[in-house]
Amino acid sequence: MTKTAFITGATSGIGKSTAIHFALKGINLVLCGRRQDRLDALQKELGKEVQVHTLNFDIRSKEAVQVAIASLPKEFSEIDILINNAGNAHGLDTIQEGNVDDWDAMLDINVKGLLYVSKAIIPQMVARKSGHIINIGSTAGKEVYPKGNVYCASKHAVDAINQGMRIDLNGTGVRVGAVNPGLVETEFSNVRFKGDENRADDVYKGFQPLKSEDIADIIHFVVTRPYHVNIADLVVMPTAQASSTIVDKN
Repeated sequence: MTKTAFITGATSGIGKSTAIHFALKGINLVLCGRRQDRLDALQKELGKEVQVHTLNFDIRSKEAVQVAIASLPKEFSEIDILINNAGNAHGLDTIQEGNVDDWDAMLDINVKGLLYVSKAIIPQMVARKSGHIINIGSTAGKEVYPKGNVYCASKHAVDAINQGMRIDLNGTGVRVGAVNPGLVETEFSNVRFKGDENRADDVYKGFQPLKSEDIADIIHFVVTRPYHVNIADLVVMPTAQASSTIVDKN
């Protein structure tokens, strides 16, 4: 039976690569994002392979999340795989110099947005006694690095929510796991440094970072294991990276 995956943050980076990878493997898609032009382009491209439905809404609004998911046509209403991918980092400042608006954005998207989407989709999975949730975390959810403060806190929250989901959903038939990437070359650093492309590019110079396609391949591996196998928590870094602050740039 063909499965349907619901992917947040699908218009760039890991979300987009996962959508492409899933489409090539025959998984129908519900793609979510705030940039309608990119959603339209993905639907046109991937619609040649599978059925694709797009939802344009702001994950920070619980009302928008509820309305969007309730609007799904019948053929897309049963979600087999939820990829909680939407997330971002804003700024790289000490706690005393941090921007409160940046803090709000990270907590609203990385934590509350993930919860809003999960809350809207989990009940149908429990009712069917079937489903798989993948929460995209970060190595920043496993350790704290200088000037990472609130971003690290948001990803530590994702780590805790992932564990709590797995405990609470035990026995329901719903599998829960997290994929926690290290340095992946995406638009992530452009967003963190607010469009400063030189500063963003410097993050990935001198070594080979992960690509979004690498993470997409891993996510597909995780969701295609036999039912009795649940990859609960996976950390992946480029070979050159040993920790958030130790990267071989030779």
